[in-house]
Amino acid sequence: MDNKKILGSIYDDFFGTVELNTESEQISQQNTTVENKEFNILDEFQKIDDLYITEESKKILKKILEYIRKYSEKQEKHFIPFNMCIYSDNEETTEEITQIIHNAVTKFSYVKKGNINENSIYNIENIEQLQNTYKSTNSVIVLNDFSVLNSKEQEFRDKFFHKLEEIITNNQQEFFTIIVSSSKELMNQVFVKNEELKQTIFELEITSTSPDVQYVYQTILEKLQENNEISEEFQTSLLDYIANTYPKTDLSYPEYRDNLYQKILFNKDTKISKEALPKYEKEKTMDEIFEELNSLVGLEKVKQALQDLVNLIELKKKTNDILKMQDVNLHMVFLGNPGTGKTTVARLISGILYNLGYIEQNKLIEVSSKDLVAEYVGQTGPKTMSVVEKALGGVLFIDEAYSLAEGIGSGNSYNAEAIATLIQAMENNRDNLVVIFAGYTKEMQSFLNANSGIVSRIGYTLEFEDYTEQQLLQIFNSMIKKAGFEITKSAEEKVLKIIGEYKNTKNFGNARFARNLYEKTVIKHASNTKGKKSKKILRTIEEQDISTENLLKM
Repeated sequence: MDNKKILGSIYDDFFGTVELNTESEQISQQNTTVENKEFNILDEFQKIDDLYITEESKKILKKILEYIRKYSEKQEKHFIPFNMCIYSDNEETTEEITQIIHNAVTKFSYVKKGNINENSIYNIENIEQLQNTYKSTNSVIVLNDFSVLNSKEQEFRDKFFHKLEEIITNNQQEFFTIIVSSSKELMNQVFVKNEELKQTIFELEITSTSPDVQYVYQTILEKLQENNEISEEFQTSLLDYIANTYPKTDLSYPEYRDNLYQKILFNKDTKISKEALPKYEKEKTMDEIFEELNSLVGLEKVKQALQDLVNLIELKKKTNDILKMQDVNLHMVFLGNPGTGKTTVARLISGILYNLGYIEQNKLIEVSSKDLVAEYVGQTGPKTMSVVEKALGGVLFIDEAYSLAEGIGSGNSYNAEAIATLIQAMENNRDNLVVIFAGYTKEMQSFLNANSGIVSRIGYTLEFEDYTEQQLLQIFNSMIKKAGFEITKSAEEKVLKIIGEYKNTKNFGNARFARNLYEKTVIKHASNTKGKKSKKILRTIEEQDISTENLLKM
């Protein structure tokens, strides 16, 4: 039976735009039955308001609770089985919502009274276990990890859904089923052959929002103060740490809060001081960023292009009321072989654009094609958009982007969908996202030809040339000196000779090759100096320390 069709007008009321009348709520609350006098629905509404979710999500939850109350007071005649699937990537928020719903359905006797029973699909291996879940005295059944059914045999899935539909249909006022999933797309795959069951279940998408820095600070501080002595200096340092790291994190608020809390406790002494805080990289000034850029070996054309870009942006900002210049298109293509500094420069560009105010956060999200393309029909678009959403406010760096063009001419719709989604995101988020496509020079041409919309949205193309032999020796020596070693002239000559021998081999790694040679040299040096005590010997790299064993294995 399709409840949504039979009771269409009622469902439309829930998920429409009708505002709840707080005044009428308060009046009807005064008329609540004696049995439920101690239960105030406005308290539950306040709990919903305190959740870090969107206003639309809050409104839907309130409407469900309001209908349950009205039905218990006989203001509504239709019993609606509010079995639902909650889509949320925040486990803590989902648990709070589940508790609020449980409070309402049990206090208003919408279903039988009982506790919440949580079960993971991982642990349900046969139909008897599913039946036993509902045989207990629990009123709200929570089924977590529901998308795991995608990995089960079809026979098991068919039996599972048949039994679940039977239980839900025959016990509408006995149990309240909540299915939890982080992905609507995965759930659509689960329900692909079970449309009838899907029609009996509300789909509730919960969109989380992030608390501000001050709230995060107060929450963590109060939690630490429960059983610990805290210095005043730590309190100031904690606020600075959160202000510099929380806006840029990819973690959800609960994950960030719990991770930081645990790290502080792990690092604390008898009294929590600022030394207990983890280390983080502080924001660099524009001068510091260009100092780091200019210290990189080679890349002269790239350095000049970035300086020209900064000069253009600064001119536009200074003359905005005088010169009517077009907005600067900051989406970029990086062309070059492995180990030529593309990722390093992308990180510096993130800092440059942040300092110029062109992005809200100094963050770089690094991905490859496998992070964008899914395995099943209909999942690539959402998967790509999920990556885009993480990068909003910063820079999205797509390495080996040419992989996205593979198979498009022969009908690879997944890759084509990923490219189309990226193009749309670049267009819709021009003021809130910079995308950098990177890859081999030759292979990137096929990517750029895969969709005409890509080239039209690229503002800058930077070519990263291979390093010369002398530049690679310079990179090698910089690693040696940074670690505190010295190197003999004969050792340098051997390094230069090895670079010359390997430079024209297939898949040569440029700076990666230099690092690999450095790491193998240090290991060989450690073996050669075993048992030595002289500091000069220990810190001097000799010719016999330069190792080429398995050198091309990165």
